[in-house]
Amino acid sequence: MKINLKVLGTGCAKCKTLEKATIDVVNEYQLDANVEKVEDIMQIVKYQVMNTPALVVNEKVVFSGRVPSKTEIKDFIDKAIHG
Repeated sequence: MKINLKVLGTGCAKCKTLEKATIDVVNEYQLDANVEKVEDIMQIVKYQVMNTPALVVNEKVVFSGRVPSKTEIKDFIDKAIHG
């Protein structure tokens, strides 16, 4: 199953850091995933995210407001997929 990941953020340094870390996790763990950067504020609002950066896994917001470690990102992805 392909994983759809979205990094929500308007382009700030933390948003770029999260995007890079997410791509690193996808590559390191060889995940079958698409990573999309969403910078449009109207699209971000649709996810009801008040603080960026945020990560969306298969259309579910898994965290927002900070940049977690790569291990945490992997854990968030695993929990979103496997419950």
